[in-house]
Amino acid sequence: MLKSYFSCLAFCCLCFTSFSQVNKKADLDVLSLEYAKSSFDELHEFFSLPNDAYQPEQIEPNVKWCESAFAKRGFKIQRLETETVPLLLASRNYPNAKKTVLIYLQVDGQPVDITKWDQPDAYIPALKEQDENGEWNTIDWNNLKGELNRDWRIFSRSASDARGPDMMFLKAMDIINDLKVKPNFNIKVIMDFEEELGSPRLPKAVNQFKDELSADMLVIFDGPRHLSNEPTLSYGARGIATISLEVFGPRVPLHSGNYGNYSPNPAMKLSKLLASMWHDDGRVAIPNWYDGITISDEVKEILKQVPDDEKQIQKDFGIASTENIGNNFQEAIQYPALGILGLEAAWVGNQTRTIIPATAIAELNIRLVKETNGDHMVKLVKDHIIGQGYYLVEDKPTEEERMTHEKIARFNSEVSYGAFRTEFDTEIGTWLRKGMRTAFGKDPIQIRTGGGSIPISPFVITLGIPAVAVPTVNPDNNQHSPNENIRLGNYVDGIKTIVAILMEKL
Repeated sequence: MLKSYFSCLAFCCLCFTSFSQVNKKADLDVLSLEYAKSSFDELHEFFSLPNDAYQPEQIEPNVKWCESAFAKRGFKIQRLETETVPLLLASRNYPNAKKTVLIYLQVDGQPVDITKWDQPDAYIPALKEQDENGEWNTIDWNNLKGELNRDWRIFSRSASDARGPDMMFLKAMDIINDLKVKPNFNIKVIMDFEEELGSPRLPKAVNQFKDELSADMLVIFDGPRHLSNEPTLSYGARGIATISLEVFGPRVPLHSGNYGNYSPNPAMKLSKLLASMWHDDGRVAIPNWYDGITISDEVKEILKQVPDDEKQIQKDFGIASTENIGNNFQEAIQYPALGILGLEAAWVGNQTRTIIPATAIAELNIRLVKETNGDHMVKLVKDHIIGQGYYLVEDKPTEEERMTHEKIARFNSEVSYGAFRTEFDTEIGTWLRKGMRTAFGKDPIQIRTGGGSIPISPFVITLGIPAVAVPTVNPDNNQHSPNENIRLGNYVDGIKTIVAILMEKL
């Protein structure tokens, strides 16, 4: 469609193949915009595929779609089989390449509660424009064929996390291919279809397919930019472990009038147990939680360079104060975090019933940092619960256990993956910063550790390679939540970012 235009641009006018005697930033602006505009039919098709990681039957169509899309771009495709759904490896070699860059992409998504979405189907992408009242209104998809408003957004599950970055990479490869640019490194792309499950099969697969995945460095195209929405590099991410905790009360729910003041209430017990895990200022009260975590003055100075407007952040979030962990936002996410993901006990709202519930459940997670071991942190929580007088089971208690112990709780845990962190002054950091400067004419914001978790530590540990994330999507994208979206300006800039990086010599 656009080859004649770009052939002229590349060969007649500016000799773009060498990517030397040109105004790189201006040319990248033109290329990324035009290729973005040419991508929306393919994007619509991709975004429309259901991809709930909790529904394995939804994943196979996504695997097949990616196989076809990457094969069209000249990649050799290989399925890396696991016990459930495969990982997908796409490889492309270039002449005289001395190094290999491994790229991580996520394809699966979170579940959908369509009752909370402002559109009929969360998997059918909707183009929306914001009105003067801050409301997002659907506009005709065909508007994408004309002049683009960078503030328009595409609303769809996984639009930002992370199908948007997947499409950015594919369109960047179209530019590379059409301009006949040959990077001086080989490219391997590993696609993960169970990231939202915590990538439980990934560590074993990385070890099993170590030779196929071998590389010199790992680049992750995932995650939101800094809150300022300025170009960003992230040199680390926290790991994650999960805990499911269920406190037991009577065998069945009891009438609160007949048995209130007599039968213990598991919701109250769980509330007290959870409250014992934190100080009032937000710090975790579990002994030894922060052991081994120190932030030097040098690191604190690096963290201060991130341009966080904390007063604005608090205003945006509607919070009057922050928890007393670190001196600022960037310091806070250098520490392990314990969080409550959800609570359940009986019924609420117009379903409320006058009962004492039979059980109360809390789902927790631990965000790990590089200095912490997941199994150790889970044990700290478990030991604390036992210290509060609880007898722990892995399933429902037996009748004998019910009649023997006053406090009974089910405790189940899983360590998904650890944290990773790469130093700023490494080959991969230098290379990525050069590419970002080419794209935007300035240095990116550099984040030491991002607050979220991505399953990268198996690659770092098993393959022995450094890793850096290149986040591209808008920070207010509602990832994991209803009305997830991607801003068109970020989509265009993401294509530009990836093209500039792939054109940069290693």
